[in-house]
Amino acid sequence: MDVLIAGAGPTGLMLASELVLAGVDVTVLERLDTRIEQTKGGALQARTAEVLEMRGLLGPIEARELPREQVGGHFAGLPVPLDASPWNTRHQYPISVPQWIVEEELEYAAVARGVAVRRGVEVSAVEQDDDGVTVTAGAETLRARYLVACDGAHSTVRKLLDVPFPGRAGTFRAVLTDVRLSSVSDEVPTTVGHFSTMTKQAGGYWGMLVPVGDGKYRFTFGRDGVTTPDETEAALTALYGEETRLAEVLNSSEFGDATRQLESYRHGRILFAGDAAHIHPPFGGQGLNLGVQDAFNLGWKLAAAVHGTADLLDTYQTERRPMAARVLRHTAAQRVFALPGPSEDVVELREIFTDLMRLPDTNRYLAGMMSGLDAPDRIPDFELITDDGPVWLSTLLRSGRGLLLDFTGRTWPDGWSDRVDVVQAKPDGEHDALLIRPDGLVCWSGEEDITSALTSWFGA
Repeated sequence: MDVLIAGAGPTGLMLASELVLAGVDVTVLERLDTRIEQTKGGALQARTAEVLEMRGLLGPIEARELPREQVGGHFAGLPVPLDASPWNTRHQYPISVPQWIVEEELEYAAVARGVAVRRGVEVSAVEQDDDGVTVTAGAETLRARYLVACDGAHSTVRKLLDVPFPGRAGTFRAVLTDVRLSSVSDEVPTTVGHFSTMTKQAGGYWGMLVPVGDGKYRFTFGRDGVTTPDETEAALTALYGEETRLAEVLNSSEFGDATRQLESYRHGRILFAGDAAHIHPPFGGQGLNLGVQDAFNLGWKLAAAVHGTADLLDTYQTERRPMAARVLRHTAAQRVFALPGPSEDVVELREIFTDLMRLPDTNRYLAGMMSGLDAPDRIPDFELITDDGPVWLSTLLRSGRGLLLDFTGRTWPDGWSDRVDVVQAKPDGEHDALLIRPDGLVCWSGEEDITSALTSWFGA
């Protein structure tokens, strides 16, 4: 076997789909027997939508989107929507969809491509040598050339390797639960709006009730001190009035605001992605998105290592760790603004920062940061005119191969046709040619010899 993946969440399933697309033999091990249909992450950010669009995976997910006001994202819950339109994207608004639906659609696609997803199999031991990794899972011993830990914030693989997870402990615990209600007050929302309009504080509790389809709601709540799922009904009543009655708790989990990140995402033939590599406060809905983007960056590079065409695994660390570190920083900053019971100084600071967010340059900066659209070397999806007619750039990347866009009709070096597609298009008025990596980032635009760029990113 080429690759074992621990964890069948969005990160693990996205990575599996990428690997099998590149001809890698991959198996996913998941300790849970069945998927828990808990909402958890409730939105896809714009960059994640672009990533999924590049592989034809967005459509089925978008078809199951929840009703939502056409309004931008938020920073720290402050009452100024973020405007992503200056970033030239086809996905200006977050896509409201429960995490379990994202997982379900990603698993459908991965299995259809040939991925084996094995459930009810928990990793209990890991050993590696120069040639591969031996994994004990359930009653079996499995062997693969690489193992990728996508097994969440409490990663078993990380603990088995005794890898330090440095950072800052959390300051609070809160509850995330999916519920059904037997009756509702006028305070209960009927659709998803801007975050600032959805949050409430009353009776010592803070919380947010969000409709998630099929008569269900995602209820997030907390208070000073330790919060437990047993308080669900009391919190509902305090925040949404006596008319709001709990009918059923479908599932519950707890979360906090700890901030931690691995120093190294690679330990020999074992790599880490998603929450197994970094955790942070949930402000702004970054977690699922960060993990999917980790997987998108790693997939083609790990495939190149398996096939022996290029050695790019170290660039996974150099490119993705700073992106996660940035999320850790800005979610920590949001915590100052967003936590209930702020001091008078924080209240004043909120007012000043809210005014700053109304300035176009500030709003653009925050929108790019929160959506992921400011990713280095990102190229927006745009329509090209080819000999076969108009086509979106994202469609040309469906194969998971590199793409050389030629706007001049010149002759290009031979030797990479098995890894890079060459597509001729009408001039865009700006470039003679663009070399685009499988993860949709531009790695050459004419500044140096094309042969050097092809060799660096796609091997000799």
